Amino acid sequence: MPAIVGVVQVISLGSSSIFNIGDVYSISPVSNAKTFAGAGSFNTGDAIHNLNHISSTNVHETDGIDQPIAFNV
Repeated sequence: MPAIVGVVQVISLGSSSIFNIGDVYSISPVSNAKTFAGAGSFNTGDAIHNLNHISSTNVHETDGIDQPIAFNV
């Protein structure tokens, strides 16, 4: 159902945000991210004790594209 929208002021939008005014059938944001983490990363809790004496994260990869999102509409 159509609506009458008054003045809208947008201060800022993030890089992966969507701004829509009016009727819309489908909004499908698409994003991708790659995260490298070593041993003991992403731990949550009150008292965490990690013993990682020798730890290395290999971030070198030979393929250029892991999973493209070009035509995922």
